[in-house]
Amino acid sequence: MILRHDQVKEALRQACEIAQTPEVEQPETLVADATTLATSFARLMDAPYLRLRFDVIKTNACRRFHIDAVTARLICTYRGTGTQYSIETNRGGSTRIFTTLTGAPIVLRGSLWREHPKSGLLHRSPLIEGTGETLLVLVLDRAVDPDDLPDLQTATRH
Repeated sequence: MILRHDQVKEALRQACEIAQTPEVEQPETLVADATTLATSFARLMDAPYLRLRFDVIKTNACRRFHIDAVTARLICTYRGTGTQYSIETNRGGSTRIFTTLTGAPIVLRGSLWREHPKSGLLHRSPLIEGTGETLLVLVLDRAVDPDDLPDLQTATRH
């Protein structure tokens, strides 16, 4: 959904309620952390709106190393193996694969970022298909079109 950073807390609380997450300390801690990340990312990117995605992933979501078609993206894996990243070499391959820690956010420049020279930083989701591992991932992108802003009540019910 697309929303202002100050709407993230309520949107995630509603999502937890819809998912019937038990009312315990952990969901509130998760909501607080994601809200802090959203506020920081919105300020860093000077973004009036954010595109928020909060997903449960059970398959190989993005198995190939790539750069997203966005200005920048924040990814934080709250459960499971973190985002993997590598630096593309001049020959087009990557040399080493690194993995972010669970709960640690990573901000990645996308292909719409004006940069010279290109950073070569690529990322992918960890390969989990067939392992039984489940990821819980927060993804934030800069969004600028307020006409795409959904009603918060409607957006969290879909």
